[in-house]
Amino acid sequence: MIGASGRSGAALCRALAEHGLPFRPVVRNPERWRSTGLPGEPRVADLRDPFALQAALAGAGRVVSCAHARHAPAILAAATPEAQIVLMGSTRRFSAWRDEHGDGVRRGEAALLESGRRGVILHPTMIYGAEGEDNVQRLAALLRRLPIAPLPDGGRALVQPIHQSDVTRALLSALQREWRSAQALVIAGPAPLRYAEFLRAVCRAAGFKPPPVVPLPLPLLLAGAAILRTVPRLPRIRSQELRRLTEDKAFDIGPMHAELGFTPLPLEEGLARTFHPV
Repeated sequence: MIGASGRSGAALCRALAEHGLPFRPVVRNPERWRSTGLPGEPRVADLRDPFALQAALAGAGRVVSCAHARHAPAILAAATPEAQIVLMGSTRRFSAWRDEHGDGVRRGEAALLESGRRGVILHPTMIYGAEGEDNVQRLAALLRRLPIAPLPDGGRALVQPIHQSDVTRALLSALQREWRSAQALVIAGPAPLRYAEFLRAVCRAAGFKPPPVVPLPLPLLLAGAAILRTVPRLPRIRSQELRRLTEDKAFDIGPMHAELGFTPLPLEEGLARTFHPV
């Protein structure tokens, strides 16, 4: 289990422990792993150190990585030839706004698909609801302070967020099945919705009235975000986040259901779990 101390990695390790499934955590920082309180003595390896990584993966029949997909070539080289590989990617690989994150995912996917190995790379949409995750919390904190919600094109672009528990279910299912070849698979929430509707759902779940949505041109929003970054204690909005708000991020989850065998949480239930955990 590579990246065992990260958000998705720790969530998967917790699920593996609850199911009584043995795993070997592979981390760069053993103290961070111990802070999770999870069982298991970690193997320490930097993904940029091929010899340490090969030693950490020695004898593993299944290798799962929640590290960035850019590390796929190193993982493929270090894993034993018969090992099945499960990688975490991102739907950023479909974005027209190119950046190093998305380009790294594309390279990682290509490395797996061209490797001749058995396994899958899972491309999640925006993940929310993880312990320590701040996507929807940061959005709610910002909207509490704004009299309006300025959005490019009025927030008409589609989004399809996925709850962390469903990401964990997808990883568990991918680990437990036998892959005949290498595949890439999108994992997403049950249905797309307009970003403006997603924003309103977040506000309702957080317990306050959504501010009115006001359409604004993207260049004006980019300039405003740059100004906001200079104001102390205000949540930061990244330029790339605003640009991606102009893209539809809607996906067919039929292949996910067919290959991994589950139906994801409705958004309302996922947001309720996020803001009001039991």
